[in-house]
Amino acid sequence: MNEKKESTPVTSAEATVSSGQALSSLVWKGDHLSMLDQRLLPETIVMLDLFTAEEVWDGIHTMKVRGAPAIGMAAAYGVVLGASAYGGTDAAGWLEHVHGVCGHLATSRPTAVNLFWALDRMKKRAGELVAAAGGGQIEDWNAGLEREAIAIQAEDEEVCRQIGIHALPLFEDGMGVLTHCNAGGLATAKYGTALAPMYLAQENGIHLKVFADETRPVLQGARLTAFELQQAGIDVTLLCDNMAGMVMSKGWVQAVIVGTDRVAANGDVANKIGTYSLAVLAKAHGIPFYVASPLSTIDLQTSTGADIPIEERSAEEVTESFGKRTAPQGIKVYNPAFDITPHEYITAIITEKGIVQAPFDDSLAALFAD
Repeated sequence: MNEKKESTPVTSAEATVSSGQALSSLVWKGDHLSMLDQRLLPETIVMLDLFTAEEVWDGIHTMKVRGAPAIGMAAAYGVVLGASAYGGTDAAGWLEHVHGVCGHLATSRPTAVNLFWALDRMKKRAGELVAAAGGGQIEDWNAGLEREAIAIQAEDEEVCRQIGIHALPLFEDGMGVLTHCNAGGLATAKYGTALAPMYLAQENGIHLKVFADETRPVLQGARLTAFELQQAGIDVTLLCDNMAGMVMSKGWVQAVIVGTDRVAANGDVANKIGTYSLAVLAKAHGIPFYVASPLSTIDLQTSTGADIPIEERSAEEVTESFGKRTAPQGIKVYNPAFDITPHEYITAIITEKGIVQAPFDDSLAALFAD
């Protein structure tokens, strides 16, 4: 795995998809990471073969992979690839190298806390491997990091399933459910967070009518959520972002559920830009607003949403969307990738350990008490 190989886009049988079959955003191949380039969906399905930590950094930074859990998983595999590139033989040098790889990967995107959670876990495991080695070999430590990254991905699938199980009783047959951005299987190991109850509802014969916001400016809702739900045979209707209020006013929506990239200790939530507007609209129409969040996305070290760093992305995402200029040359652009939804607009936060409600300062902390 130390040999440098050129990363090339490949379209393979593994990358094809048929109705009812889920795509995997990340597939570990033993000596490299195969990453679905989500920027090209839904028209083109391409798996990218990544052999270095730098290539994984670029995959996260340029949003080839996106979704907080998937970003964390990708970073963990990036640590594996980076660790294997160490050319020395001493434990201290290897551990310093691993910490350096983690530090670099941490600069790829600032908002999703799963990125830092996964990197901290990999650093901790690296330290444990060295401490317990008793003269072990670097190859053994690299293998231990590989097992840890695989475990992170496997655990995420079960976490998402548990979120779906806890959320399912909130939804009844025939309900209209609105979601924003993509918090589905493409953003996680499987099932997704906000989309998990939709998949489990389908498995249990419960029919939900899903409305998916297109999610400007990168259209994750149109390109990803609508795509994966349609592939799974779930009833989904695509909306422009500014249509959500009208659809609510018609009585077509009985619940809103979204994912999140970070939850502050007081229950404030950072999620894809436009989430805050939906929460305000839901409150105005008396519609419950749910946030699906794994424990790894809850950041008790961040007191409120005001303390969450908000990533600002390039103006070109707005002015030259998908290669076509749609705004005047030289126009000023404000393009935050996320916004903060204050906790008072949130009905409940759904985790793998259950559903919590206000006061979130107490209920979120209680999730980590045992």
